[in-house]
Amino acid sequence: MITQPQATATPTDPDEERRRIQTARLLAYRDDGPLVHAVAPRLGRGLPPVPMLLVALLAIVAMAVAGLLKPGFWLLVPALVMLVLVLPTAPSHHLGRFDWLVPPLLRGAEFLTIILVGLAADAPKWLLYVLLYVVGYHTYDTVYRTRQSIWPPAWVFYAGLGWELRLLVIGLGAALGVLTPVLAVLTAYLFVLFSVESVLSWVRLDKASAQATAEAEQDLEASPEEAQEALTGEDDKG
Repeated sequence: MITQPQATATPTDPDEERRRIQTARLLAYRDDGPLVHAVAPRLGRGLPPVPMLLVALLAIVAMAVAGLLKPGFWLLVPALVMLVLVLPTAPSHHLGRFDWLVPPLLRGAEFLTIILVGLAADAPKWLLYVLLYVVGYHTYDTVYRTRQSIWPPAWVFYAGLGWELRLLVIGLGAALGVLTPVLAVLTAYLFVLFSVESVLSWVRLDKASAQATAEAEQDLEASPEEAQEALTGEDDKG
């Protein structure tokens, strides 16, 4: 699994390079966590992601409509459905015609699961909203960075637990009847992680950009005497 395109040793076909970066972006937008990265290499080519995500969404909606999401073990089932159906799609090349739908479908399935499980477990609605906002911010930050060829470090995706561990933690908390404290701890942890890492990264980028700009301006502002001296020195060497 990759979250950042690696530099190629030799020049490649432009179309191949475009496909390689497209795959890297979609994998980053999936926000897979440590469990997916540990299991995916053992799954071969993987299953087609869009059909599996649609099946997972339909299954979760069907459970909610049928009234199966009740306190107890059933609140863990949506997370297990997501794991069973969506995790095997991770090794896919993500180059299909409709594979651009994978990130929004996956994020939508994650958010829908959190909402349905949270409401069924009678968790505070404001806490659910804050958690969705934090994860949504992380997704936006990832998309914005990659569109400018600024890739988040790989450890952020591991530390952020990924969609799979976030859903497992929430499902277990709901099944055990302790979802509210679990949500509070998870939300606070992710908020600190994603916000601090994002701010520090953009600050470092701004400093590097400012330094490069200052060096360029210094070169442009060189006095005529300095420029003539440099030119004369080059002529003497010649």
